[in-house]
Parts: sequence; structure tokens; C-alpha cells
Amino acid sequence: MIPFSPGHIYSNSTTSAFKMAAAVIETCHVACCANRTPNVVSWGRGGTIAYGTCNSVALYDPEGRRVVALLNGHTGRVNAVQWVHREDSAPEGHLVSGASDNRLILWEAQQDGKFIQSVECKGHTGPVCAADAIYVEDSKILVASSASDSTVKLWLCCDAKEAECLHNVSFGSGFMMDVSLVLLPGSRVPILACGGDDSRVHLYVQANGQLQRAMSLQGHEDWVRGVEWASAGGELLLASCSQDSLIRVWRLCAKSGTDTHAEDNHSIIKMKEDIFEVKERDKSSVFAVSLETVLAGHENWVYGVHWQPPFYQGGELQQRLCLLSASMDKTMILWAPEEGSGVWIEKVRVGEVGGNTLGFYGCQMSADGSMILAHAFHGALHLWCKDLDKEGEWRPGVVISGHFNAVQDLSWDPEGEFILSVGSDQTTRLFTPWRTQESKKVTWHEISRPQIHGYDMQCLAMIGRFQFVSGADEKVLRVFQAPRNFVENFANISGTSKETLLTSSDSASLPEGASTPALGLSNKAVFQGDLVPKNKEEEEQFNSVSDQYQESYFHPLNLTEPPPEDHLLQNTLWPEVQKLYGHGFEMFCLASDSSRTVVASACKASKAEHAAVLLWSTTTWRQLQVLPCHTLTVTQMAFSPDAQLLLAVSRDRTWSLWRRNLPTPESPEPLFSLYAHTEKDTAIHSRIIWSCDWSPDSKFFVTSSRDKKVIIWGPCSLASGDPVLPPEIKPCSSILDVGDSATAIAFCPVLCSNDSYLLAIGLECGRIRLYRWSPGSEPAGGDNWSCCGETDTSQSHTLAVKRLRWRPKTGRAGRGNGKKDGQGDGESEIEEESSWVQLASASADHSVKIFNINKRAL
Repeated sequence: MIPFSPGHIYSNSTTSAFKMAAAVIETCHVACCANRTPNVVSWGRGGTIAYGTCNSVALYDPEGRRVVALLNGHTGRVNAVQWVHREDSAPEGHLVSGASDNRLILWEAQQDGKFIQSVECKGHTGPVCAADAIYVEDSKILVASSASDSTVKLWLCCDAKEAECLHNVSFGSGFMMDVSLVLLPGSRVPILACGGDDSRVHLYVQANGQLQRAMSLQGHEDWVRGVEWASAGGELLLASCSQDSLIRVWRLCAKSGTDTHAEDNHSIIKMKEDIFEVKERDKSSVFAVSLETVLAGHENWVYGVHWQPPFYQGGELQQRLCLLSASMDKTMILWAPEEGSGVWIEKVRVGEVGGNTLGFYGCQMSADGSMILAHAFHGALHLWCKDLDKEGEWRPGVVISGHFNAVQDLSWDPEGEFILSVGSDQTTRLFTPWRTQESKKVTWHEISRPQIHGYDMQCLAMIGRFQFVSGADEKVLRVFQAPRNFVENFANISGTSKETLLTSSDSASLPEGASTPALGLSNKAVFQGDLVPKNKEEEEQFNSVSDQYQESYFHPLNLTEPPPEDHLLQNTLWPEVQKLYGHGFEMFCLASDSSRTVVASACKASKAEHAAVLLWSTTTWRQLQVLPCHTLTVTQMAFSPDAQLLLAVSRDRTWSLWRRNLPTPESPEPLFSLYAHTEKDTAIHSRIIWSCDWSPDSKFFVTSSRDKKVIIWGPCSLASGDPVLPPEIKPCSSILDVGDSATAIAFCPVLCSNDSYLLAIGLECGRIRLYRWSPGSEPAGGDNWSCCGETDTSQSHTLAVKRLRWRPKTGRAGRGNGKKDGQGDGESEIEEESSWVQLASASADHSVKIFNINKRAL
């Protein structure tokens, strides 16, 4: 009779455990931004904004300010996203997306509001760059797509789950940048507009099963970047925008038989009309296209045009003539005809100033026209809302943001109130929960961008709450400290008291903020004295050329809500207080101890001499020690929670353990000596060890590797035993095979109910699994692992998990402890909050995710 062990649940890869898992892991926040391509954002009539982020489509709720769902199905970057708008303007049930994996996917809403992959369109031989879709008869969907294989294809998607490619138009060596579909007025005949690099807008009509070119509209003098149809009172309007900085609006209307043959009356001046004929079944109709207007106002390439969505009034659909455009000159303009004369004029212009970024890739408008959105070159969403008090005024709105490239590392603040992350997009970002006065809901937002660098960021380590060290693809480590302006704003947004925070960080010497000099990489501190405005007379006479250009671009902010992108770019930097030189190659990993006295760093290495770990003192920032042991890159390091041991794992497939020596009068600073390590024959791991972590009681540590193995080692008790004798540290767990390269691992700081440990394991495929492990009576005996949950397809990342970090305290950030005194909600809520733990994950799919995990459900 085999005794039952929880391991058996795990080994026959449980259905029961995963059914239960639904309640175990819930997504609290996803920080992700739009891909850096033009057609990647679409605003639905139901209010949801869909945008491509890396290989996924994010569904974002602008009212609730959070990503409500991620649609994972593509294996390449998503370049085009478009809601399939219904004719009655009701909330959409379908969404189409095209990606660099050469495929289009049609997503369909289910009864419960979730979207699933319904139809796949395969056939393009290059990345899809634009897509549009409309409903045709019997609720079939007609999809148009353009790709970099120089073709435009028309697909018919019906319930058969199989898409049929109806037509394929090749443009030789040219590319079509955008496509738009609509039904011709008074008929069910689709007309397709394509704009491309031949500076023309091509119109195609689908009639009698053929796709015929109706005409080409000339006028633009550079690539056409965007086209969009709108139907207004029995006529169609087509807006096209181009790299010649102009927007052209064309009018298409049906001609009755008498119009076409009437003699030309030369006494009337009117626009030249182009005429084309459509034969459908046996009846023939004639349409005329004329240029309505040319809009000049942008100073750079115009990337996107978008009509205000139609709305229902008095039982019929009304199209308001209002056009939105977005340009690389960092502005968006709303155009509309003047009431009396009908001349098109610029009504509103919004945009960004400052920052060394390029402009906007595209624009969208909410269904009621009260909000407008642009997405920028660096992936950021920019939202403006109509001011209800002041007529014609627009103000910036709060949106979420995220990295626009792989996220490499992240760390919680020691109090668990915010997260810092670094990524290959060369930025360090700080996210914190924010609760508005009105609602009780907590949403996460980026409130500071401490570092905007010229090298890809790789690693970071927090030292206390308001100081961190970061490493990039350079040999230097940089130390940053929070300025006074950040501490004050963080207090406002998180609802903590300013005084407590300022006393905890040495406030007397704190600078106000920081700014980067025009050609520099280092953030320079800006002090109170630097902000004093000069008096008028001095300002008029510049003593030298350099006086005309301010050195400091920093303006102190007083934030009561998360700042928009342009403030993040230049007013939320942290001053750099120290550079640490010592490594010979690019930085790879960092760790700091719990007593905040030591920082360990390691760089890329292919020889033993470069693979040494360097230790730095956080008080003097001197190099304390060089710890040589490994022969190849050290991939991750971790100090034990009691700060007595330092663990390093390496590409050479071994780990090393370093012990802190007792301080002596000669060397009061902490020095470490080699305590234990594995050799080639004792290594067990047969591939690179990616990650490591310590159990909260400092007794055990865990390693995870590309060989799919996860092993817990120990016991590491320093108290007992002779310090002279080398300890015997060996595997304490059975070897867990997780079925995929284990790229990240973390021990939960809180023990589970029966004193078992909870671990999170991140895989290369993007999944995150939760396991429980309890030290067995006999070492490495039996199967002492049990899987107690994993992220489902929509929660998982789409690329490798780079880092997992548990919140250092129980409870969910931004709840419970943010209460003002005297608001006690009784014991039950505190009790309820303590059953939750939070896990943050960083991934190569550009996203940072925060999960709430209910320990009781485990």
C-alpha cells in the first residue's frame, strides 16, 4: 500500500488542481503599452480600447483604468487591431488583429463577455500591417488586410471557422499602408480604399464575385499613411492622410442616370468629378468622386485620421462631420466644417511639448466624442477628455503605461507600496497603486520614471525605500536617490503622510528634482535655488548663447493624480548620486542585502577573471571585495533574508555560497568568504542556472535551470556546527521537472497553513506555476512537491518570464494600510486582507503583471 502524498496530485498533471486554480490566482494589474506601429489601436463603441502589445491584444477600459483582458494567440508582434463595428453602433462582438506571424485572427465575444479565437486567416507571406472588417449579408464578416508581401487580400469569415480568401491584389514592389472597407450607399456592395507608397488612394469595388479597380485618386505628394471611410446621409466621405503633412477629404455620391449625361455647363465653377460604374447582378449604378477639401495644419508626417463615430438620434444613425488627425509633430487636431460657410477649419489642437521623442502614430475617438486618444512613438497612450465646465477646452486624462521592450528585472519597495522595473527600452519605471477620492477601486499607475538612459537596462537593486542601484549594457553601475518632489507626490498619491516619508529619507539635503543635460547620460540634481525665476530685465539680455537655453528642463509638479507621459519624460527623473566602476563587461545582475549595507554585482563573462562578484559598501560606495569562484557569467544572486549568506548561480551550471565573516577591529566592514559550492560532478543541473532564491527563514535555497529542473538545497544553519568544517549542503527536495526551461523562481515570504513553503516558478513559455513544498522527514525522499495552481492562457505571459518577486508583506498594496485613523472596518477585513499575497512578474513580452494570490484557496 503506497502512502498518499500530495506529490501524486501534481505528478498526474492534475485537472482538479487547475480547476481550483481559477480562484487561486487573479490578475490585479497589467502594465503594458501599445506597439510602435500605426494601426495598432482601436476604440470600440462599447467603450473598450483594444491595442496590440507585443504578441497580445490588450482590452483596456478607459473608465476603470485597467487592462480587463489579454488575448493571446499570435506568435509575432501585433501590428493591426480593428473592432468590427456593427451597423446599429451597439457594442462590438468581434475584433480582428494582424501580426508579424503573417496571420490574421478574428476574435469573438462569448456569452460571459470573454473573447476567444474564432477564425484564423492564413495566406500572407509577410507581416500584416493593416486590417479592416465589416459585416456583410447573413452576419458574415468581410476582412481586408494589407501586408508587407505587397498584397492586399479580402477574406470572408463565416461560422465555418475557416476563412476563405476571396481576392488577392498584388502591388508589385509597392506597399499599401492602410485599408478601409465600407458598403456603397444604397447597396450592399463593398468598396475598399487602400493608401500606399505610390502616393495614391486606390478604390476597389466587389461586384459579381470580382474585385475591380474603380479608380485611383491622385493628389498626395508622398506616401499615403492612413485612409478611413465615413457614411453621411446617403454619401460617403473618405479621409486620407500622407507624409506630405496634408489631409485630403473626398466625397463619393450616387448619380442618377440623368446627372451623368447632362451637358457640362461651363458657367458654374465646381470640383472635378471622377465617375465609375458598378454592375451588380443585372442592375448598373454610377458613382462620382470629388475632392471635398484639403486640410493643412500639421508640420510633419500625418500618420492617422479617424472620423467621429456615428450615433443614434431619433431612431436613425447620425454621422457628425468631425475628423481627428494625428501627426509626427506631436499634435492631434480636430477638424470640422464651420457652421455658416461649410469651410473646414481646425477646431481643437492638443499635443505634447518637450521630451526628446518622436510624435504620434495614430488616433482614436470615444463613441460619444468626449475623449480622444493618441499612441506615440514610445508606445505611450495619450488621452484627452473634453472639459465639461469650459466649452471647447480639453485636459489630459489618466491612462496606464508600460515598457515598450522586454522587461528585465523588477523589485518591490521594502514596505511593499510600489514596484520599480527596468527594461530593454532603456528606462526605469516606478508603479504604485492609486485610489481616487470618489471610488474605492485601486488602480496601478506609473508615477515616476527615475531613469531614461542611452543603454538597454538590465538589472536593479533597491537600497531602502528611496534609493536604488541599476545596471545597463555598460560597465558602470549608477546609484539614484529620490528627490523631494517625488517623495511629496508619492505621499499625495499613495495617501501616506509627507512628514513620515521625509523623515525616513534624509530630507535636509534632498534636491528638488533632476534633469538630464542635452547631450548627457547622467541625471543632474536640481536644487531649490536653481528654480528661482530670473527677473524680467536680466532675461532680455543674454550674456552668452548658452544662457538662452536652459540647462534644467525640470519643473516641480504637485500631483494629486498619476502624471501624463510628457511629465514622466522630464519632471520625474531621480538624480544620480554615484557611479561605481570596477567591471570589465556589461552589467548582468545585482543584489542587495536586507540590512542595506552591501550591494553585490556581476557582469557578462566568458572567462573566470571577469566572472567574479564585486561587493560594494552602501555607506561609502567603495568596492569592498572581489569574490572569484565561477568561470562564466553569474546569472543571478540573492542574499539570505538574515543577510548572513550570499548565493550566486551561474552559466557554468554551478552555484556558490558565501558567508559573512564576523566583523573584526581591523575590518569593521562586512567581508564574505566562500562557504560552499558545487563542482562539475556535484552540480546536478546540466544547463545554465537561470534563477535562485531563499526561503524566508534562510534555511533553504532554490535553483532553477534551463534543464527544466528545480531543486531546493539546504539546510544552511550557521548557528550549530564548527565554522571550520565545510557544511554539507545537498538537495533537500526531489528534483522537480517543470517541463520547460525555468527562467525565474521566488519563495513566498509567508508560509502556508501547514508550515509548507510556497514557490512561484516562471517558465520560458510565459506560464507561472505555484508549488508547495514541505521539508520531508527523510531528505530527498518521496515526492514532496505539490502543484497548487498555474496561470491560465489569458493570464500567462507570451514570452519568457524574466523575474518573479513576491510582495514583502501580506495583503494587497494600496488596500487596508492606506486607511486614515478611525476608519476601522473591524477585524474581518484585516483578517481577509492577510489571506492575500501579491506576486509581481516581469517578462520579455514587455509587460509587468501583478497577481493576487489567495492563500486560503491553496
